[in-house]
Amino acid sequence: MKLDLCPSPALYQHYKSDNDTVVVVDVFRASATMCMMLNKGASAIIPVSNSELAKQYKSKGYLVGAERNTKKCEFADFGNSPFDYTPEKVKGKEIVFTTTNGTRAIDVASNCKELLIGTFPNIDAVADRCLSRAERVVILCAGWNNRISIEDTLFGGALAEKLLEKADIKFDSDSIRMTYELWLRVKNNLHEYLKLSDHYQRLINNSAVGDIDFCITPNSISIVPVYNKMDKKIY
Repeated sequence: MKLDLCPSPALYQHYKSDNDTVVVVDVFRASATMCMMLNKGASAIIPVSNSELAKQYKSKGYLVGAERNTKKCEFADFGNSPFDYTPEKVKGKEIVFTTTNGTRAIDVASNCKELLIGTFPNIDAVADRCLSRAERVVILCAGWNNRISIEDTLFGGALAEKLLEKADIKFDSDSIRMTYELWLRVKNNLHEYLKLSDHYQRLINNSAVGDIDFCITPNSISIVPVYNKMDKKIY
């Protein structure tokens, strides 16, 4: 299997090819939040890339999770914290979801062969699905406003390590090779390393520190959210 990493949605056109499985990762926090929605019983997630469309869904009676610049949008029912989504609120419901970066990355890659949502809390489940179905995997980092985010990049290195433990993996560019080597250097001190990152500081500044440990702790959730191109929903 071939493996690559696109460090920003703005570069996706340069990394994509036919028959890709794309793993969209937004470590802080959209990926974990979508995993949590489904884990708590939501029937589907409707990802939308802009807040105006989310408002339209809200006017039609949908539950809406919406975040911009780490803050919950005023019109929304939920923000972008995994802990916003409890069974009492979401079980059996479709949730419209829009975030600063994660849902935009989904939109960019929505025409790929298969699109998965990955992050540290479901990393083993994502690795197993890739190994069972994929010929070439591209890890698409959501980043921050088209710029690189270290936490998303490091997830790529962590996933590479998982895949290498179980199969013959060919790195398809310098991007994934660099990511993997960085991961090996910092994996035993991940939390301390991420304290220097831009987005860690954004979460601290916006009183979202409680989400950080959950978002970087592996294997608390076994669900792999999968995007359906036919109805544009995630299950």
